Amino acid sequence: MFGTLIHWGIDAALLSAFLAGVRRTTGLTPKLSDVPNKDVRQLLRSYLEFGEYLFDFAVVIFGRSTSFERRS
Repeated sequence: MFGTLIHWGIDAALLSAFLAGVRRTTGLTPKLSDVPNKDVRQLLRSYLEFGEYLFDFAVVIFGRSTSFERRS
């Protein structure tokens, strides 16, 4: 049971980071204004902001690594 919760949490974090990457590269983002409940909308906004944080963190880690290089 505990392992399943951890797995779902990691999957949710990866999905959030993926959505952040899509937002950065294409400008597309989920339309949160269609969510009727303001508490759920705020929860989703926080979830997406967490993905932005994870994405930024990954960029910093990869940027410092010798295994990755920047290309234009």
